[in-house]
Amino acid sequence: MRDLRVEIPTPRGVVKAVDGVSLDVPRGGALGLVGESGCGKTMTLRAILGLLPGRARIAGGEVVFDGTALSPRSLGRLRGESIGMVFQEPMTALNPVMRVGEQIAEGPRVRLGQSAGQSRERALELLRLVGIPDPERRYRAFPHELSGGLRQRIVIAIALASNPKLLLCDEPTTALDVTIQDQILHLLARLRAEMGLSQVLVTHDLAVVAQTCERVAVMYAARIVETGTVAEVFGSPRHPYTRALLRSVPDFDDRRAHLESIAGMPPDLIEPPTGCRFHPRCELAHPDCTTVDPPLKPLGGDRATACRYHEELMQRA
Repeated sequence: MRDLRVEIPTPRGVVKAVDGVSLDVPRGGALGLVGESGCGKTMTLRAILGLLPGRARIAGGEVVFDGTALSPRSLGRLRGESIGMVFQEPMTALNPVMRVGEQIAEGPRVRLGQSAGQSRERALELLRLVGIPDPERRYRAFPHELSGGLRQRIVIAIALASNPKLLLCDEPTTALDVTIQDQILHLLARLRAEMGLSQVLVTHDLAVVAQTCERVAVMYAARIVETGTVAEVFGSPRHPYTRALLRSVPDFDDRRAHLESIAGMPPDLIEPPTGCRFHPRCELAHPDCTTVDPPLKPLGGDRATACRYHEELMQRA
């Protein structure tokens, strides 16, 4: 992904929902994309497949998959075939009046040209793969007859139906209890190991990224502000926003009277602040942070940060 930009026209002006995002996902790797609600994570994911809502449009940049620059024509072939997507809310992602087995079988039948019998067997195979008990009975069930955890497994099975190389996961554990969440995360990790899948995981839960990803990109106000391995970014953040996110997570080994929070509110993406977009909320802000817009600067290896004073941040740690 290179300099991707997504804009949404509104009566007040143009919302820059994704503003110059560049990311790489290696073959077989797992990348976590984290940040506050509304920062552009889901919009970035949907832009890859051209699944933008309403009047949203790609205003610039490019997405290259396996050597092919994605376009409306190539997306018709790759969407659901080489690239699968696990949507955030399974109850709205599934057709409520269609049996779940038929929804899984639809992909192999349409995309892979399988017969009705072959696609049914493929659906049953996927039901077993994602750990659903009694697949013959579940095949005939409607979405409302299944629990949230089973519905999420069905959505994952649909995403895997055509043997994709890349799996895009948009908060796949939202609204699930912690036990089911853990099962889904272990399932995704197992599928990546067994099938050699590349994965992009969008979430606001840092613990989920720590459990399932090797690399992480931190997003704030439609831009990437820090990237690196999970161990590096979580162990030694180089951007004040990343550090603030990590400090707001409860730590049961650290007794504190109050949980820390990030002061202020996320910026308006129609009229974002000049300079660094985080400066109104940053405890490290300098006078020039209000005028100079810092680019994402490489720090060596996979690390990069969009903070000019990252060394000072390290001294304060």
